[in-house]
Amino acid sequence: MKKLNFTADVMPHLLAVAIFLIVTVFFFKPFFFDNKVLQQHDIQMFQGSAKAIQDFREKFDSEPLWTNAMFGGMPAYLISVQWSTEPVSFLKRILSLWIAHPVANIFLAFVSYYILLLTFRIRPYLAIGGAIAFGLSSYMIIGLSAGHNARIGAIAFMPLVMAGIQLMFTNRRLLGFAVTAAGLALHLQENHLQMTYYLLIVVVIYGIVHLIEALRNKTIREYFVNIGLLVPAVLLAVGTFFGQFWAVTEYTQYTIRGKSELPTQSTTEDNASGLSKTYAFEFSNGILEPFTLLIPNFYGGGSGNYLVNDPDSKTLAALRSSGDQQTANQLARFSSAYWGPQRLAAPYYAGAIIVFVFAVGIAFAPRKYVWWLVSVVVLGIMLSWGENFAAFNYVMFDYFPGYNKFRSVTFTMIMILFAMPLLGFIGLNEVMNQTLNKGNKRKLLIAFASTAGICVVFVLFAGMLDMMKESESQLPAWFLNALTSDRASLLRSDAIRSAAFITAIFVLLYFEVYKKISPTFFYAFLAFMITIDLAVVDKRFLTDDNYKRKRDNTYFAMTEADKEILKDESHYRVFAIDPQNPFGIFSDARSSYYHQSIGGYHGAKIRRYQDFIDSCFFKETQEFFTLAQQGNFDFSGLGTFNMLNIKYLPYGPAKENVIRNNSANGNAWFVSDIIKVQSPAEELAQTCTTNTRTTAVIDASKMKITEIGTSPDGKIELTESRLNYQKYEAQSANGGLVVFSEIYYPEGWIATIDGQQADIMRANYILRALNVPAGKHTVEFEFKPSAYTIGNKITMASSWLVLIVVVGGIYLSIRRRTDES
Repeated sequence: MKKLNFTADVMPHLLAVAIFLIVTVFFFKPFFFDNKVLQQHDIQMFQGSAKAIQDFREKFDSEPLWTNAMFGGMPAYLISVQWSTEPVSFLKRILSLWIAHPVANIFLAFVSYYILLLTFRIRPYLAIGGAIAFGLSSYMIIGLSAGHNARIGAIAFMPLVMAGIQLMFTNRRLLGFAVTAAGLALHLQENHLQMTYYLLIVVVIYGIVHLIEALRNKTIREYFVNIGLLVPAVLLAVGTFFGQFWAVTEYTQYTIRGKSELPTQSTTEDNASGLSKTYAFEFSNGILEPFTLLIPNFYGGGSGNYLVNDPDSKTLAALRSSGDQQTANQLARFSSAYWGPQRLAAPYYAGAIIVFVFAVGIAFAPRKYVWWLVSVVVLGIMLSWGENFAAFNYVMFDYFPGYNKFRSVTFTMIMILFAMPLLGFIGLNEVMNQTLNKGNKRKLLIAFASTAGICVVFVLFAGMLDMMKESESQLPAWFLNALTSDRASLLRSDAIRSAAFITAIFVLLYFEVYKKISPTFFYAFLAFMITIDLAVVDKRFLTDDNYKRKRDNTYFAMTEADKEILKDESHYRVFAIDPQNPFGIFSDARSSYYHQSIGGYHGAKIRRYQDFIDSCFFKETQEFFTLAQQGNFDFSGLGTFNMLNIKYLPYGPAKENVIRNNSANGNAWFVSDIIKVQSPAEELAQTCTTNTRTTAVIDASKMKITEIGTSPDGKIELTESRLNYQKYEAQSANGGLVVFSEIYYPEGWIATIDGQQADIMRANYILRALNVPAGKHTVEFEFKPSAYTIGNKITMASSWLVLIVVVGGIYLSIRRRTDES
């Protein structure tokens, strides 16, 4: 048995980890040195949406699995649920060196990509630069600054999954099995299935390329042996996500990402089992937008970059010299440097050096890797175009399995940012393994010309681009001239910058400096240049202004209205109103921090609730504002308002005032009449026009109501309420239908009357209802979904198995290697 050589076998990896740690610490200095946290919009919304769940967890030491704080009530699966995956979480903490979340995700991206490059036989010191390129791409930093922590966390482990697969296909099967299982378990724990979907695309293309190679080399048996060994590794990892996947899959079919029960009047929007095309493709790259991979300011930078904030801009100078302050103030709103087609955008910059070495990889890397990774890049670009390449993407949306569940197709750019450094560093490794003869130098010149040359073209001809949005065509010519001049200047400046970075690395390669001086110098210089290139651009989108003190939580500061509402210890809902943006509450979770809100912030609302808001509630909101403006606070005619038990309506600039609605139906009520309809569309239409206090609308095609009576004089009172449990005391002479102001969800809720299970019906399109017999009865609802009660046990067992497999696989691989040595 040969002992490990510390200098050759251990030192490079320790140095790599140390460098990743240093880069992470210095890039996020306020986080580490100033006791500050990232101010992330989506995380701020998460804090509001998850507050009630976290309070419940702390009080009862259990998972509620349901929340009443958002959208009247919804499952908590995609908000905050703690599953029994502690062994997997332990692996994550080890890999991240216990760095705090969410900054740890960038460090993990470095480490995972470094491991991936090692599996492709890249020199360790060379791989450091490639790992930094992946972790510091602006895609990662912009996502982190926005608060997309789950997405960035899932991306961080994508390379680790691919590393395990590559190990399997290069006859390191034991280690490959362990790394695949661990990587996929860690990736799935982040619970971002959109990134899992893109990872699957990358893996499938890899598999196709290797299948073709196996057929050519007549090694098909080995190919299927590898596949056969990967299957249990994947199943083991999926087991750690079994409960989550069960819950999310079950929930998805009832959300806006599932099948609609309402007919559509537009054939272009008809999508039986997913998002609408308008929603899914709302954010689509322009055809030229992938040039930001090379030149970050190709389209002027981010849409939030306003030229009036630049004291040296021609736009600001033109506005100052206009002589009309009112016009200047109005035009300032149109001074965004971004001139692309998207409403909100930020450039996904791969790095000029990475684009160059990607071109080197195309020229030098083994053909199988070129076919695989270039295909991934091309497909990623095509998918990112979304509706701007409808001939392809609409077909994908309509027919490719599962693709219509996801929006923000610009996220497919991660496929490109995954593939480019990998192929580039495979190519660099090959260059350093070869003698640069005339043919090889010609290849390098072509790679240089095709990347730096593009930069030069845009330096010379930037002024020939239109650089205007369609909406800007009516702006004054003097203002547009200054605006487009600034935009052209931004493009030229970054094009020169990118060309300079490319030239520096090209010179070192072309003249084989790594041989004449020292390979170590080249590795260090390359890693340094990649870091500087990306970090400087990243800082455009993550500045010191993105940090705040941990104690600074003014967004959720309690208002006078909040204090007044919280004096009421009964159960009700809140509708924070804003006449300028009546539906702003449906994209804001502030109210959910303190109250049971009808709004919230989430990308997977229950579809029926969304249908209801878009129809009945939209109409009654307009009626409410009309009444309120007239000083009429009698809202008894607002049937859908009242069935949601909206009792308080905060308003004002800071929602410091509050209107009380005394006509709310309460928590539950007996009805005196039932309207039977035969379709969901009829159910919704009738609900919009019905007095919900006295009448219930039930879809007889879905619910059995043949023997249900009515009891107008019946009484029912809520006596106990938690997120996942409600208890009522009911009394009536004749028995009848009770409507509960609780959102109907068909999976997991169990109703009992005096301890005997009862069938839960749906009434008024979105609410629960029960047939309660005559007399005095105790009615209880409890949320106990099998996805958690059963699924979590499988998740826990699989998580422990993954940890055992990882430890055992690594140990046996080390033993085998030393034995073979």
